[in-house]
Amino acid sequence: MNRSRFIKPLQAKSHSYRAKTSPSSRVWFFDLDNTIHDASHSFFEQISIGMVNAVMQHMQLDSVAAKELCELYWKRYGATMIGMHKHHQLDPEQFLLDSHNFDVSKHMKFEHHLPALLDAVPGTKYILTNAPEHYAVQVVEGLNISQYFAGICAVNHMIVFGKYKPKPAPALLRQLQASLGLEPQQCVLVEDTLSNLKTAKKEGWQTVYIYHPGTPFGPQQVIRPAYVDLRVRSLSELLRHPFAQE
Repeated sequence: MNRSRFIKPLQAKSHSYRAKTSPSSRVWFFDLDNTIHDASHSFFEQISIGMVNAVMQHMQLDSVAAKELCELYWKRYGATMIGMHKHHQLDPEQFLLDSHNFDVSKHMKFEHHLPALLDAVPGTKYILTNAPEHYAVQVVEGLNISQYFAGICAVNHMIVFGKYKPKPAPALLRQLQASLGLEPQQCVLVEDTLSNLKTAKKEGWQTVYIYHPGTPFGPQQVIRPAYVDLRVRSLSELLRHPFAQE
C-alpha cells in the first residue's frame, strides 16, 4: 500500500514497522486523545493552558477572553489553530508548538498490554488525529506502540486544496482514502467523538465508538447511535473483541 501525502511514517525508536498486513486486510484509523490514551486525565488541561497562553500573547487578551476564543474556533473549525491562522494570521506550526509544549511523559495514563493487543489485530493501522504531529509522536513513543502503526495523519498534514480540513471534514476522509487506494468498506475509524464517526459512516467507513465521558464538548451518550458499528468503553475492549479479528 502506498502512503498518501497526508500520511507521515512513524519512526519507532528501536523497532521497525511490524503491523500485520495483507492485500485484503482492513485499514484502521485510530484517533489519539481519549481513544489510544486517557487525555482527560491531565493532557487536556496542559493543552488548554498552552493554547490560552499562546492566544493571550498574540492577541493581548486576558485569560478569560483567550479561552473563549479558543473554544469558539475549536467548535467552528475543529481546531483552534485554524481560527487563529484564518482570522489573526498566527503561524499554524508555531501555534501548535506553543500550545503542545509540555512534558508528555509526566502526564501519561494509558491501558496496559496495548503493544501485545495491537500486534494481535490484523490490518494496517494509522493514527488519525487533530492534534499536532510532534505531540502525537511523543504519545505513541511513550506508549511503546510506534512500531504497530504504518504512519500518522496529524492536523499539520490535513490540507486539502490548500486549506486545513481536520476531522470531521468529509473532504479529508475522501482524499485520504483515495490517495491510499482504498475502498470505503476497508476503512475503520476508531474515535471518541461522535461527529467524526457520523461523517465516516456517511462515507461508507466502519465505525467504532470509544465512549469516554471526559471528551470535551462531547455528548454524554452511552447508547450506540445507528451510525456506530461497535461501541466499547476502552481500546483494549475493542482490540479483544471479535470485531477486531474479522
